[in-house]
Amino acid sequence: MKLDFSFSPHLRNKDKVENIMWTVVAALVPVCAVSVYVFGMYALWIIILSTASAVMTEALLMKAMKKENTINDGSAFITGMLLALTLPPTVPLWLPIVGAAFAIAIGKVVFGGLGANIFNPALVGRSFLVASWPVLMTTWAIDGITTATPLAIAKIEGMTAFASKNILYKSLLLGNVAGSIGETSALVLLACGVFLIFRKIIDWKIPFFYIGTVFAFSWLLGGDPVFHILAGGLFIGAFFMATDYVTNPMTGSGRIIFAVGCGILTVLIRLFSGMPGGVSYSILLMNALTPIIDRHIKPKRFGTK
Repeated sequence: MKLDFSFSPHLRNKDKVENIMWTVVAALVPVCAVSVYVFGMYALWIIILSTASAVMTEALLMKAMKKENTINDGSAFITGMLLALTLPPTVPLWLPIVGAAFAIAIGKVVFGGLGANIFNPALVGRSFLVASWPVLMTTWAIDGITTATPLAIAKIEGMTAFASKNILYKSLLLGNVAGSIGETSALVLLACGVFLIFRKIIDWKIPFFYIGTVFAFSWLLGGDPVFHILAGGLFIGAFFMATDYVTNPMTGSGRIIFAVGCGILTVLIRLFSGMPGGVSYSILLMNALTPIIDRHIKPKRFGTK
């Protein structure tokens, strides 16, 4: 009898890392297309420059460290695209270049590259930009007119500031509101996220429990649950960032805990902090707790009590 010995994890799957990453890139293309339609060609330049900066930074660092070039796996493309989609449509074009370079260098390569980073690189880049250039990162516009995002308006003036909730919900679904480049159309993000779940690229538990927790917890605290799941970057965070293979727990029950934690933190930040958003920091905070979740939520080893 022939025995095969190999190191864990003992998972056999026809999908390679490259296939998975490029499928995610393909799912982001409709989001980028809607963003360009809503915000114009300037948004396309932000996406192109951010993606190019991420790819070039990784290529240069791999060459400097005399390691195998890893840009073909598509992960740098995802980082650059996701970072661009979290930026306001008014940022100067040098900002996505700097942010993407920081995301790859500090958020990914410094930890050892793909599979070793503990935080989502795109969110690391965005947090760096918010801390360094807060004014540029909080200036929003729609149809060429500078305005606040729906979350910011609700935080400052309350939900009574909106003339009609039905019109507001429709605008949030279709994307005709001020906000980051890729977070405005909840309907498109939902469709692309469902596509990834259908292809079994991401685990449905994380977006389902993340969005469900935001809905339930915001309702318990007296907020408008429909508004809170449609506004801001919740959908892009739930489907494309919290589901990052490397930075979320390995077990199904661990992912549920992770997603619920993201949802609770998002609502707490939105309702009780000085920031109207909360998705980015909630995911980063739960990324930091992922090793603890994995340590305590793990399957029982065969043969042990």
